[in-house]
Amino acid sequence: MRYTPAAPITAPLGIYIHIPFCKRKCDYCDFYSICDYTDKLMDRYLEALIVQMKDYFKYSRRKVDTIYIGGGTPSVFGGKRIEKLLRELNKLIELMPNAEVTVEANPESIDERFLKHLRSAGVNRLSMGIQSAHDDELRAIGRLHTFAEAEAAYHLCRKYIGNISVDLIYALEGQTMEIWMDSLRRICDLQPDHISCYCLKVEEGTPLDRRGCVQPEDDLQADMYLESIRYLENRGYAQYEISNFAKGGKISRHNSRYWDLSEYLGLGCAAHSFYGGKRFAFVSDIHAFIDGVLGGKPVVSEMDDMEYWNGSGEYVMLKLRTAEGIDPEQFEKRFDQSFAPYAKGLEKYVPSGLARFHNGYWQLTPEGFLVSNAILSDLLDGILNHDM
Repeated sequence: MRYTPAAPITAPLGIYIHIPFCKRKCDYCDFYSICDYTDKLMDRYLEALIVQMKDYFKYSRRKVDTIYIGGGTPSVFGGKRIEKLLRELNKLIELMPNAEVTVEANPESIDERFLKHLRSAGVNRLSMGIQSAHDDELRAIGRLHTFAEAEAAYHLCRKYIGNISVDLIYALEGQTMEIWMDSLRRICDLQPDHISCYCLKVEEGTPLDRRGCVQPEDDLQADMYLESIRYLENRGYAQYEISNFAKGGKISRHNSRYWDLSEYLGLGCAAHSFYGGKRFAFVSDIHAFIDGVLGGKPVVSEMDDMEYWNGSGEYVMLKLRTAEGIDPEQFEKRFDQSFAPYAKGLEKYVPSGLARFHNGYWQLTPEGFLVSNAILSDLLDGILNHDM
């Protein structure tokens, strides 16, 4: 039914809970979600989530400092169910006083009743998917809201939640620099605490892929990204990860766990975990998940014990996604191995301005972020070949 680490772990844990329900699947999305559901199915899923939580924490009351409820569209699940879910979870864990509790939501499924339930449950951060300030772009990617509706939902959320993040997508089909920067400006005018800017990736098999979506040229996409960084910094948003920007230090503490290789437990169908030194995921089928959990059967679909890497290679890959980068001394203390081979690999990107050693940290520059996949692949391949 679950994976249990061999040794007890006392460091604070992050918890992710996957809610796989959507009113409509966006045309770019390849995450696991379903649109054909009933209240009965959602109630059974809630029951299965509670059983799974109890199974994990019945023998150990873990300290938890971040909870993230994502999807799918958690706001479709309803505030009442989310409140019950969090109240049951709080009985099983030790939620730390300054814990970050985030719920994702889409504008069309946000109302006052939903927000009252969230506030009552202790939710203190909301992540809202707006994606564009232009209605024609929203329609083209299958979103169900207009920008005016998103603005209204945002202002309603501000009455209940003190920390709000907004998601945007750039490099949409037909998008110009002017259109993209207008979206960014209008989002900044709302003054969210956090902004995520994701480059559209047309995933195989999605409606955008089947329609033959043609994105802006690579050079324009790069210009959009670099101009976004400059603009957001001028508006008070500091970049702390490739796609993420925060004002007043309000970074996503939960997502930062992923880039720091800190421990997190994913609950629900299709949820992934890094827990007890292993990566694993649960089945991406809501019916198999519910039947398995309620029937006491295995629901783990994949597992990686990461023994070969000892975590160091993945740590480098993830930390170089962040603006802070890697402190070689911290790396060597954590993994008991030299950072010198990685430093040597990064040095060749310094003359071109793609990497730098700054204030004791190895970092990729904004230009380096643009080609980070190629740099990281080259870096890690070099280490593997060196070890071999």
